[in-house]
Amino acid sequence: MTSNRLLKALFLCPLLLLLAFAAQAQKTVTGKIIDEKGNPISGASIIVKDGKIGTTTDASGSFTLNAPAGTTAVTVSYVGYVSQDVDVSSTSNISVSLAPDNSSLTDVVVVGYGTARRKDLTGSVASVKEKDFNKGVITSPDQLIQGKASGVMVMNNMGQPGGSATIRIRGTSSIRSNNNPLFVIDGVPLSGGSARPGEDGGSFGSDPGNPLSFINPADIANIEILKDASATAIYGSRGANGVVIVTTKRGQSGIPQLNVTGSTGISNYLKKIEVLNTNQYRQALKDYDLQNDQSDGGASNVDAWDAITRTAVTQNYNVAVGGGNENGRYRLSVSYLDQQGIIETSELKKLTANFNSSFKFLESKKLGLDINVLVSQNNEHIAPVNSFVGFEGNVISQALQWNPTFLLYNDDGTIYNPPGTTINPLASLAYYKDKSAVNTILASISPSYKITNSLEYKFLYSVNRQVGVRKGMGDQRLNLNGIKDVGVAFINNNQMTNQQITNTLNFNKQVSSLNINAVVGHEWLIYDNAWNAENGHGFAAVPVGINYYDVLGYSQQSDRSINSYDDPTTEIQSFFARAILNYKDKYLVTGTIRADGSTKFGKNNKYGYFPSVGVAWNASNEKFLSGSNIVSNLKVRASWGETGNQEFPSGASLNRFDFGQQSISRSNFGNPDLRWETSSTADAGIDFGFFDNRLTGSVDYFYKKTTDVLFERELAQPAPSGKIWVNLPGYVLNKGLEVSLTGNVIRQKDLNWNITGNASFLKNTVQGLVGFYETGDLRGQGFSNVRGQRVTNGQPLDVWYLGKWTGIDKNTGLSTYEGGDPAANKFYLGSPNPKMLLGLSTDITYKKFSAVINMNGAFGQYLFNNTAATVLAISNLGSRNLAKTAYDVAKSSGESTSDAAAPSDRFLEKGNYLKMANASLVYNVGNIGKVIKNLNISLTGQNLFVLTKYSGFDPEVNTDGAVNGIPSLGVDYIPYPSARTILLGVNFSL
Repeated sequence: MTSNRLLKALFLCPLLLLLAFAAQAQKTVTGKIIDEKGNPISGASIIVKDGKIGTTTDASGSFTLNAPAGTTAVTVSYVGYVSQDVDVSSTSNISVSLAPDNSSLTDVVVVGYGTARRKDLTGSVASVKEKDFNKGVITSPDQLIQGKASGVMVMNNMGQPGGSATIRIRGTSSIRSNNNPLFVIDGVPLSGGSARPGEDGGSFGSDPGNPLSFINPADIANIEILKDASATAIYGSRGANGVVIVTTKRGQSGIPQLNVTGSTGISNYLKKIEVLNTNQYRQALKDYDLQNDQSDGGASNVDAWDAITRTAVTQNYNVAVGGGNENGRYRLSVSYLDQQGIIETSELKKLTANFNSSFKFLESKKLGLDINVLVSQNNEHIAPVNSFVGFEGNVISQALQWNPTFLLYNDDGTIYNPPGTTINPLASLAYYKDKSAVNTILASISPSYKITNSLEYKFLYSVNRQVGVRKGMGDQRLNLNGIKDVGVAFINNNQMTNQQITNTLNFNKQVSSLNINAVVGHEWLIYDNAWNAENGHGFAAVPVGINYYDVLGYSQQSDRSINSYDDPTTEIQSFFARAILNYKDKYLVTGTIRADGSTKFGKNNKYGYFPSVGVAWNASNEKFLSGSNIVSNLKVRASWGETGNQEFPSGASLNRFDFGQQSISRSNFGNPDLRWETSSTADAGIDFGFFDNRLTGSVDYFYKKTTDVLFERELAQPAPSGKIWVNLPGYVLNKGLEVSLTGNVIRQKDLNWNITGNASFLKNTVQGLVGFYETGDLRGQGFSNVRGQRVTNGQPLDVWYLGKWTGIDKNTGLSTYEGGDPAANKFYLGSPNPKMLLGLSTDITYKKFSAVINMNGAFGQYLFNNTAATVLAISNLGSRNLAKTAYDVAKSSGESTSDAAAPSDRFLEKGNYLKMANASLVYNVGNIGKVIKNLNISLTGQNLFVLTKYSGFDPEVNTDGAVNGIPSLGVDYIPYPSARTILLGVNFSL
């Protein structure tokens, strides 16, 4: 025992001496870094002057630096601020206020295959940083920037958790192909698709979901939106609809720092469409002499809408740890979201993990390696909200139409099935099951080597692998033809694999008064998609309570089918180059060229070439403005370029065949002359800042012409039946004016107030088109193969083409229309495309309190309220319920219950709205003890209210009304309603 103690003492003594020596050889410097407004700066660098040892500030702006003994000064720096050398020879605690670097505009912007200083840009690029993101329940990156940039429309198509969105940058350019922008995540371009399988008919949820929902919004540091051709041409054939570049957060040098964020909240429907209550319904039956045993079920106070909705609970948790030193940095985050939908049974659960790292090797630090890995699992329980249903409706219409005199449950607690074809909405919720799971891995590895101080080679390999499965069933107890007493089930599987190999050479050098930033590169993209589906009918022998999709083998063999499909592999090979020249920080030129070759196109047009050029003049750096106390920044820009669009099905230029059990048919005729859809864009703009940049902004005018429009059409007779992809004559024209303004109203130590606004004025027309094409499918009782929109010469895309309603005939109680029959006499009656987009935000900070308000709106568009036309009309009375407003109008005008709805402007409404998108109040508690740092408590409201005259659930809506693949816009047909949410959140560091 004594010898053991002696050995321990001999071991500890030198160790204690080493520790004492180390302590004497170090100097601990602590402090806090703030901006000119007194707000803490997170991620600021504090480095020993003329040395390599350093650290960064945490979320509260605080830091601890273990510096060598004898350290007399440290350098404090942060991007966009003037660096400071601080004397620490006589103190170990400092407080530093950094001033903005207004003169040099040193912000670095990600512009595709590299970065550029903001002052060097000649194109139209909008940057949205984390502090400016929208707040609330955010499930995908596009929701972060809604209303945040001029010319950008982000529309949530419906309120389903994880639901799809319509995203447009500077309008809609293509008639038939995809109009969504290209999203690039940390240098990896996404395909725009998702492995989430579709539904299999019936009333299963038809919304395709959001392909970006696998990304955790809490991991995003900033988003750049490239709008004009000078900025997007580097992406060539995929840049016609704009490019959104998402950069995720990176670890900072310093000791490991753990950040924790959590929130929980409740949601209810934003708006309830008022239908007749029991007493009103009985009075209506009496008024119209329709009261009988079948129309009056004898119950009272039945509210089917309240029965299918709920107060939904959301939980969201994020944990991230990061750190590093001069040799490398890392960040690892894990998040979990559980979002209940306001419709019973619907829910989204998402688990994501994200790891990124950056390392430097060799003594010279010339060899680098970046590794990024994102893993995500999305699980959805999907409500039976299908937009392709007819008279049977979905759970939304079934609840709205439910006769309030009917019971929802039988006396024994079972679900009541009413007479006729009416479906109890509780039966839809109970007897439909629809769930999906999508697993995603997005990984990239990127080694780099600095050949010289000015020249760097970088290699990037990425893979995006998604596997999705969807299972659904309709129980035989559903009162629906094809399902009642039979049952139906399906299992659909999707697989998507995308690969990228990119080689680039970046050159950045200052030669006297000329700064050169150039890149050349080669890229190879590979896209593979495959799916298979199995479905069956006839589960009468399966006991109640068993999920049919788990026993598909027990379905009737004659009613069971298996289908599979493997898309032809799409490959894109590209060569590109860009040069940005800055002479004396006054005169700027950007030139870009990209050549894309794609397997999607015919053998005669495999390659497309996409050039651009941009020029700018930094007038504020001229002598006559350099000393101005009024003008802080003034830049004039102009650009022109061409970009392409190849977002149409793979194999479209090939001969393709369908194989049946006893036949073979050609489904697609090849077209070797199929050309690239090309958009030519001219842009002129001005960026400005006044009064020490207390007022900043930009104004842009753009003119965008899209030619060689890709389109799929039926072969004209007497050719064999089938379809062929062609380039249409004519063009689509988008032009508009964009304005962005930011004002720093108050700039004081304890009080700061900013107001930001952006507005876009847009005009869209089709020119030179031969004939017309129909879209805008209108559905419901009495509507069959009804199209409400056209694509035609001289009109906006998807212009409304409807009858003109002139009122109710007092003698017959029936609607009258201009010209008589509304099916034979139609008129062009307005556009579903907004003429104006508006975004407003304000933030105010007072000591430890801060508040943010974000609003967005759209104006000038017309929506067709298909729900009012065919779901809640007066013709329902006697068997189903109707809207209170519809009854009031019918009663006052003498409208008959025999008045059948027709596709007319009676149900075409102005969709103008201004929405309180989110508002947040934050209190900074500060540090608690020695463990919890920078504790913040927040209260956030989302979708608080909407200023609108639109009578539907929400004017922010877009039900899928596509016809033959031609997208529509502005149809509102029994969508999943929007929710209002209140959240309580905390975040802190450890």
